[in-house]
Amino acid sequence: MRIRPARHADLPRLQDVERAAGEPFRALGMDAVADDDPPPLTTLEEYRAAGRALVAEEGGPALAYLLWDDVDGAAHVEQVSVHPDAARRGLGRALIEELAADTAARGVPALTLTTFRDVPWNAPYYARIGFRVLAAAELTHGLRGIRHAEAAHGLDRWPRVCMRRDLPRAPGR
Repeated sequence: MRIRPARHADLPRLQDVERAAGEPFRALGMDAVADDDPPPLTTLEEYRAAGRALVAEEGGPALAYLLWDDVDGAAHVEQVSVHPDAARRGLGRALIEELAADTAARGVPALTLTTFRDVPWNAPYYARIGFRVLAAAELTHGLRGIRHAEAAHGLDRWPRVCMRRDLPRAPGR
């Protein structure tokens, strides 16, 4: 497996990965999530051009990807998706670990994300890899804004949470 920055040529494949990664939500009665459109190519290009898009591959097309933003001083995982054909091989975790190592080395104190509380491959998975659910009082202005946008998009039909993973301090910081 190789983690690398996304290339422009990867972007249509990332949309394919996103569509495929949504399909398992149907089994949970979350058809609206499965039917949600992937990010447009223009949005993916913005992440790629800003250096905020990683892909995981195994000598072929991308099998997983991660996008992130800077939200209130933390690296916020905007999206991490793994093609179901490559599930349970550690690709999502490898992407998150790559982001954690890179951002910790630059002095970023934490990773954050928002996710579905009760979906097994969402909040329970992230808890296993070091994230914790944030209490309402811990939400930053940026995280509250993200949650507001998610609610407006209809994602609050299912319980959602904000999560945080503190990162080790870089030497000399």
